[in-house]
Amino acid sequence: MKPIDEPATLLATLDPAAGRAERHLWLIALIDWLRGPEADVPATLKRLGALLDAAEADPDWLARWRLWWRRFRQDVDLAPLLADFGFASQSAFMTELGHRIRHKMLPSSPVTTDMTELFGLLFHDPLDARWLGALSARQLERLGALLGSEPDLPAESRGAPASRLSDWEQTLIDALSFCIGQISATGFRPELRSRMSVEARQARSFLDLPMALENFRRAAAAQGVASAEAQAQLPELHRLLDLARQAAYSVYAHLEEHGISVGIVFRLRQLRERVLRATTLLDCLLSEQRPRTTARFIGQLVQVGHESRSIRALVASSTQLTAARVAERSAESGEHYITRNWDEYRDMLLRAGGGGAVLGFTTWFKFLLGGLALSAFWSGLAAGLNYAAAFVLIQLLHLTVATKQPAVTAPAMVAKLRDLRSREGVLRFVDEVAHLFRSQVAAIIGNLALVAPVVALISAALWLMTDAPMLTPEKARHVLDSHQLLGPTLLFAAVTGLLLFASSIVAGWVENWFVLHKLDSAIAYHPSITGRLGQRLAQRCSHFMRTHISGLAANISLGLMLGLVPAIAGFFGLELEVRHVTLVMGQLTAAVMALGWTVWLEPAFWSALAAMLLVGPINLAVSFYLAFRLALKARSVSDVNRQRIQGAIRHRLRRAPLSFLWPVSAQQETQAHADVDIAPPETHEDEPPDGRV
Repeated sequence: MKPIDEPATLLATLDPAAGRAERHLWLIALIDWLRGPEADVPATLKRLGALLDAAEADPDWLARWRLWWRRFRQDVDLAPLLADFGFASQSAFMTELGHRIRHKMLPSSPVTTDMTELFGLLFHDPLDARWLGALSARQLERLGALLGSEPDLPAESRGAPASRLSDWEQTLIDALSFCIGQISATGFRPELRSRMSVEARQARSFLDLPMALENFRRAAAAQGVASAEAQAQLPELHRLLDLARQAAYSVYAHLEEHGISVGIVFRLRQLRERVLRATTLLDCLLSEQRPRTTARFIGQLVQVGHESRSIRALVASSTQLTAARVAERSAESGEHYITRNWDEYRDMLLRAGGGGAVLGFTTWFKFLLGGLALSAFWSGLAAGLNYAAAFVLIQLLHLTVATKQPAVTAPAMVAKLRDLRSREGVLRFVDEVAHLFRSQVAAIIGNLALVAPVVALISAALWLMTDAPMLTPEKARHVLDSHQLLGPTLLFAAVTGLLLFASSIVAGWVENWFVLHKLDSAIAYHPSITGRLGQRLAQRCSHFMRTHISGLAANISLGLMLGLVPAIAGFFGLELEVRHVTLVMGQLTAAVMALGWTVWLEPAFWSALAAMLLVGPINLAVSFYLAFRLALKARSVSDVNRQRIQGAIRHRLRRAPLSFLWPVSAQQETQAHADVDIAPPETHEDEPPDGRV
C-alpha cells in the first residue's frame, strides 16, 4: 500500500468486504503509519490521538469498523497468540534452529489465519514496545471502547450454556488453557521427569494443573472472574504453577552434577517461560487496571517476538549453561598445571622438558611423513595423527606441553572468582594470575630446552648412519624462509592459539557427553562388557576413561586440527599453516643442522628466531584470552569487577614483577599485597550462569 499522511485518508481505505490479504495489509499499513518513519514515541502517541479523534467523529466509519472487526475475529483466533507467541514452534533445539534460519531467509505472507504470524508482520520493530508501554489511561480507554464496540452474540444463541465471561475474558482463559496444556505436556517428557527431584515428582504439579485450571474456569464462567467462587480457586492454581517452576529448577541441579544437554536446557527454558506466561495471563485477567496490564503484555510480546526470531539469542540461551559446565570441567584439569612453590616449579620444568623431548621425535616423524609425497588430505591426516599420538603419549607419561595449558588454566583461575566482594578474594585471584604466568614461563623454558637438543641429536645420528641430515638443504631453506618475522608466521601463530582453545572446548564437550550418558558406569557394569573383559578389567577401564577422557579428547582433537586444518584451508585456496612454538623450535633446529653453523651469520636465521620467540607468547595469549573470556561469561563476572581485578594486577606488576617469573617467599607475597587500592564491589550479586534467579 502507498504511504498515507492523514488519518482520514487511512480510515477511508477501510473495506469490510475486502479479501483477507487486503484486510491484513490495511492493518499492517495502520501500524506502520502509527510507528512513523522514526522511533519517536511522542510522535506516535500524537498520531494515535489524531486517528482516534477522526474515527470517533465519523459514525459511518464506526459502522464499517464493526463489520471489519467482526470478520477479522472470525478469521483469526487471538488465544494462540497470547499463549504461544514468542515460544519455539519446535520441541528440539536443532529443529528450532532450522526453523529460525528458514524464517530469516524466507518472507512471511499476510494471507494467513495464524495470528502469531500476522503479529510478527504488524510489530516487526522491537521499539514498538516503547510506544505501547507509553499509552495513556485515556488512550487505552478509547482503544478498549473501539475494539470492544461490537460484542459477540450471546452464548445462548450459539447453543452453548450461559457464561458470565466477556469475549476478552474468554480469550484470556482459552490462552491460559493452551499455555497450561503445554506446561503439563512438557513436564511429562521422560528426559525432564527422570531428572527432577523426588519432591518435584511427588508434588504432582504437572498432573494437577489442568484440573485446577478447569475448576477456576467453571467458577468464572458461572459466577464471573471476580466472584468469590472463582477467587477461591486461584491460590491452588498459583501454588501448582510455582511448584512447576521449582520442578524445572530441580532439573538444573541434576544437569550440573551429571552433565549438560543443550536439548534439555532448551526445553527447560521453554517450560520456565511458559509458567511466566501463564502467570502474566492471570494478571491480565484479574487486574483492576486491565487495559494498562494488557498494553504492557502486548509490549512484552513485541520484545519476546523479536527475540524468538533471533538465532543468536537461541544459541546463547541454550548453550550458556553448557559453556559454564565446560569451563568448570576445564578448571578441574587446569589445577594440575599451576605451580605455587619452588617444588612445583621445578617439577613443571622437568615435565615440560620431557614433553619437549617427545616433540623432538615428533618433529622427525613429521619430516619423514613429508617425504612420502602424499596428497594434501592424507598428508594432513598423517601429520595430525603424528601430533595426536605425541600429545597422548605426553599425557600418559604425565609430561607437559606449554601451549596446551592456557585453555584449561584460564577456567581454573576464574573458578577462584567466587568471592569478589572481599579484598582478600581479589588478592587471592591476583596470586593465581602470577602463579599461572610463571607456570607458563617454566613450561616454555622446559619445552624449548629439550626439543632443540633432541632434534639436533637425532639429526646428527642420522648424519652418521645415513650420511644425510634430517632435512635436505632445499627443505631446510624452505623451513627458514617460511618462518620469517615479516611473513605470515605471527598470524599463523594466532590461528594455532585458536585451535588450542578449540581443543579445550572439544575436551569439555566430550567429557560432558561422557558423563551425561553415564558411559563410565556402562563400561563398569554392562553385562556384555563385563562378560568379555571381566569385572576387574571393566572397572579399571571405566576408571581410566573417566579420568583421562578429557585429556584424550583434547590431545587427539588438537593433533588432528593441527594436521587437517591447513589441508582443508588449502582446498579452499587459503595458504594456512600452523605455528606451534615447540614444533617451530624443532624445525628451526633441524634446518640449522642441515645448513650448517654458518647459517647463524644470515639475517634470515635471526629473523626466523625472532619470529619463533614471538610464536610462543601469541599461542599462549590467544588461547588464554579466549578461554578466559569464556570462563568470565560462564561466571557472569561484571565489567566493574573486571576493572577491580585489572587494577590489582597492575599493582602487583609494579610491586613484585619477579613473582610473575619464579616463586617468591611468603614475605615478598605479603609486601606485594601492601597498599593495593581495590575499588568497592558492586551492590548486587552476579547472576548464575544460566540466568536463574
